[in-house]
Amino acid sequence: MEGSSQRPGSGGGTAVPERDLAIDLARFVCLALVVVGHCMMASPVLHPDGTVTTENTLAEQDWFELIIWIFMVMPLFFVTGGITGLQSWRRMQARGGTGYEFAQTRLLRLIRPASALLAVMFAALWAALLLGVDPQVVELSASGAGMPLWFLAAYLAAQLNLPLLARLHRRAPWLTLSGLTALVIAVDCFRGAMPLLAYINMLFLWCAVQQLGFFMADGFLARRSRSWLVGLIAASNLLLLTLTGLGLYRDNMLVNLNPPNFCLLLLGISQAATLELFRPALHRIAAVPWFRTVVAVVGRHAMTVYLWHLPLLAAMAGLLLLTDFPKPASATAAWWWSRPLVLLGVIALLLPVVAMFGRLEERPTAAAHSRGRPRAAVVTAVVVVFVPVADAALNGVTLALLGGGAACFTLAVLLLGRVPPRAAEALPARSLSANVEP
Repeated sequence: MEGSSQRPGSGGGTAVPERDLAIDLARFVCLALVVVGHCMMASPVLHPDGTVTTENTLAEQDWFELIIWIFMVMPLFFVTGGITGLQSWRRMQARGGTGYEFAQTRLLRLIRPASALLAVMFAALWAALLLGVDPQVVELSASGAGMPLWFLAAYLAAQLNLPLLARLHRRAPWLTLSGLTALVIAVDCFRGAMPLLAYINMLFLWCAVQQLGFFMADGFLARRSRSWLVGLIAASNLLLLTLTGLGLYRDNMLVNLNPPNFCLLLLGISQAATLELFRPALHRIAAVPWFRTVVAVVGRHAMTVYLWHLPLLAAMAGLLLLTDFPKPASATAAWWWSRPLVLLGVIALLLPVVAMFGRLEERPTAAAHSRGRPRAAVVTAVVVVFVPVADAALNGVTLALLGGGAACFTLAVLLLGRVPPRAAEALPARSLSANVEP
C-alpha cells in the first residue's frame, strides 16, 4: 500500500500497514462534506404564530437528488473504518489482545465524547426551558441536534462485530460478504410489510460495507488494474440506476439512508473502487507538509467535530431567531449567499468546543482495574449504551432521552475503565486512523 510501511500482523501472516495518508485525506474530506452539507440543509423558520419548524432547503431543489447521489459519503466512512479497524485489530492480535479489549477500546473512543455532548445538551436545553423558551422549540432542537447519534450507534455496532467478521473474512471472505448482502436484500424485501424490520439493516448493511474495507486492507483492489476499477465503478452505478429506474428503490440517497438499504452497499462498492483509483493522487496531496498537519489535527478530533457541529448549528440558528438579525427566506439568493457566513460561524464555535472536549478522544492511559478481565464490563457497557440508542430509534430524540442517554453513557465509561496497555499500543498515536471517523 503506497505511503505506508509494513509490520507483521496476525491472521494468516497478513502484513499490517502502519499509515495511509490517502485514507486520512479521504476521511477529512468526508467530514468536511458532512459539515458543509448540514450548513446548507438546515433552515429553521419562525412563523407569525410563534411556532418554529425546520426546512431542509437542499431537499427542495430539483438538482438535489443527483448531488446527494454523488456526495452521499456515509458508505465511504464505513469502508475506511473497515480498513483502519481491521489493521488495528490485527495489531492488537499480534500483541496478544482479545476481542473484548478491542471492543473496550472502540467503546471508549466513541462514548466518551458522546457522553459529554449529551450532558451539555441536556443541561443547556433545560436552562432554555427555565428561561422561558417555548417547549416546542426545545424539543425541536433536541431532535435535530441529536441526529448525529444514529451514526454513533451504527458505527459502534459494526466495530463491535469487527473481530468476529475479521475471523469470518479470513476463512471465507467472499462467502461472508455474500451472506451479509443476502441478509440486506432479505430485509429490504420484507420492509414494506414490516417497517420496523428495516432498521435491522443498520447492522447488516453497514457491516457489509465495512467488509469492503477488509478487502481493501488486504490489497484486493490495489492488485487490480485501473480499467478493472473503472469497470467496477460503472457496473455498480449501472445496477443502482437499474434498481432505482425500475422503482424497486428510491433514487434519493438521503431517503435510502434512513433506514439504509441495498443501494448504500452499491454506493459503497463504487466509492471503494473510486478511492483505490485515486489513492496515488490523494497520497501526493496529503503528503504536502502543511496540509498533512491540518488533516492530522482535524483527525485527532474528528468525532468531536462530527458530534458537535449540528448542535452548534442548531443553537446558533435558534439564537438568531430571537434577534433582529436579517433572516432571508429559505432558498432565496440572499439565503444562499448567507451559507458561507453560517459555515464560518459553526467553525468559530467549534474551535473552543474542540479545545474543551477534544481531549476526550485522546488515548486513555492504562488502569490496573481494567486489565485482564474486561468481559463483564464490556458486555454490561454495551447493554447500557444501546438502551437509550434503541429508545431513540423507536421514539426519537427528546429532552428526557438526552438526560437518560448522558447518564447511561457516563455509566458505561465508568464501567469500562481505561484502555489496557496492549490495546493502546495497537492504535497509532495522534493519527486520524486511530480515531473514529464521523
